[in-house]
Amino acid sequence: MAVSIEAPRAPRTRTTRRTTGRTNYELYGWVFMRASGVLLVVLIFGHLFMNLIDGEGISAIDFGFVAGKWASPLWQVWDLLMLWLAMIHGTNGVRTIINDYAERDGTRIVLKVALYLAFTVVVVLGTLVIFTFDPCPPDAPANLLPSFCTA
Repeated sequence: MAVSIEAPRAPRTRTTRRTTGRTNYELYGWVFMRASGVLLVVLIFGHLFMNLIDGEGISAIDFGFVAGKWASPLWQVWDLLMLWLAMIHGTNGVRTIINDYAERDGTRIVLKVALYLAFTVVVVLGTLVIFTFDPCPPDAPANLLPSFCTA
């Protein structure tokens, strides 16, 4: 009885994954990760500078500070862009990890559905909070309200 062993440098074929045509999806994901990473560094350091260094430090961050900051459309868009880019960047990275390490198709599908569901919930809720935030809520104590609110 003869046993044949593949050559050690022979290309391996995976039977669990289907390959359908050639697309540039992974290339676009790779380029996006680099571009969004650079932009996220700028957005995050701008965020930290504004909140911690330019102001009175961490002790000044409270409801009134956030309300005053989000009263400006610039900071709403800034924080929205930071949220969206961070979530897309992180989701793409975790998607790549799932593709690399999940062996079975069923496991891969379940993990990706959970990932995309978590992405959707966080992005929708974060976007709603940023754009529906009321800096002057009724019945709030006057000492907690920002200076531009009339109590």
